[in-house]
Amino acid sequence: MLKAVKRVAIVLLGVILQFGFAIMIRLFFYKYLGIITLFYNIMSILIVLGILKESTRLSNDLPWIILILIFPIFGTLLLITLGKNYSKNKLLKNIFEYEKKYNKLLVQDEKIKQEIEVNNKDNIKYLINRTNYFVSTNNDITYYDFGEKFYPELLKELKKAEKFIFMEYFIINEGKMWNGILNILKEKASQGVDVRIMYDDMGSIGLLSTNYSKQLAKYNIKCISFNKLSPFRGIFMNNRDHRKMTIIDGKVAFSGGVNLSDEYININSKLGVWKDNGIKIVGDAIWNLTVMFLTMWNANIKEDKNISKFKYNFNNNKNTGYVIPYGVAPLHKDLIGKDVYINIINNAKNYLYIMTPYLIIDTDMVNSLCRASKRGVDVRIIVPGIPDKKIVYTQTTSFFKVLYDSGVKIYKYKKGFVHSKVFLSDNRRSVVGTINMDYRSLYLHFENGIYMEDNKVVKDIYEDFENTFKDCKKLNKNDVKTGFIKSLWQAILRLFAPLF
Repeated sequence: MLKAVKRVAIVLLGVILQFGFAIMIRLFFYKYLGIITLFYNIMSILIVLGILKESTRLSNDLPWIILILIFPIFGTLLLITLGKNYSKNKLLKNIFEYEKKYNKLLVQDEKIKQEIEVNNKDNIKYLINRTNYFVSTNNDITYYDFGEKFYPELLKELKKAEKFIFMEYFIINEGKMWNGILNILKEKASQGVDVRIMYDDMGSIGLLSTNYSKQLAKYNIKCISFNKLSPFRGIFMNNRDHRKMTIIDGKVAFSGGVNLSDEYININSKLGVWKDNGIKIVGDAIWNLTVMFLTMWNANIKEDKNISKFKYNFNNNKNTGYVIPYGVAPLHKDLIGKDVYINIINNAKNYLYIMTPYLIIDTDMVNSLCRASKRGVDVRIIVPGIPDKKIVYTQTTSFFKVLYDSGVKIYKYKKGFVHSKVFLSDNRRSVVGTINMDYRSLYLHFENGIYMEDNKVVKDIYEDFENTFKDCKKLNKNDVKTGFIKSLWQAILRLFAPLF
């Protein structure tokens, strides 16, 4: 509610200033209207040129350019408030500081690195070169094709906790799922286990009370509401913590698309069957997630002087394929989430399967998908049959025709809503995580993904796709057609997609 009120207030203020300024000029300064108009236009052009000079993401910047050219005052105010000017944000500076500090603890095994170089593992090389997360081969990975399969395993592992439990989620919602988890957390905290919870303030708005952290503190559970909404924090409000992870004693970790709310395990889902997924890691790759969590945690409250104590050393040296959990952050120059997806698309040879709740993509992604299909790759994308947000779904459907005309196959999940975020290609490479195919995930949010290559779990992910295709409708030429009015509405929505 606060988010909506704040955005409405910003828009109203911008509109009032824009039209108020125009009326004032015509009433009191009409003799100088030509000069003022010239100044007005020069100001707009200079701001736009400044954006273009620095822009490496034109699809994302285009709405700002249009807004500023048409409404200089309103557009500039909106850009300052919701744009990417992070320089004065204290929390962001802290995240920078702790990322730099903890990067030294993410040490890449040189033998594995040489092996990757020799075997030309380009996707993995990109992640090593452009992030500080390391790749490991000593991991047991389990994939869960529905949230209700993931949940019992999560509870079972939580009950085994002896030292610490770290949980970071976009949404926590009181109900059967969260209550089952919370009962275990209370018990573990009473036993002296270090229990830490971090949830996104906007993601859980209206679901948890504003003093929820204090409520959990009564049970010795530490809790942070990330990037708490405030009318005075402006520019950073638009960047949310969309990550989802649980780390237990450094011995086991969970991630995937599942938030901590009942619909994610198909209890009281209003959107039919809720198709989601989870993943469990036992092995060296957990350290990447642990450092990711502690970076965000200590950026907020600066609790830990030495985080190495949270690392568990796995002594066995199994070679189970490459695994690299990685983080995505809006403060980085590289769009890691987007680039990893495009690298998979560009390297696909036989097939590329995708599950995503949202398909709101820029021209780079559209062209990569179309080129892959045109060179003979079997490209298939599964989207929801029942959408959760109508305007967002209209944006999603706006991409169907251009993709279909290039040979990309679109599948609608007939049973309900797809929330899984999965890429799979050639029975070799896969990403499972929190990263949607939309501007929010690819440009604005803190996210996490798990890249896997030559790992046996890829077969389980393939089986999930094959089973899901059976519950989908494959769209035909008539399904992707739209009339003039709808096409016009879709075009308008796509133009301003980065602002949603």
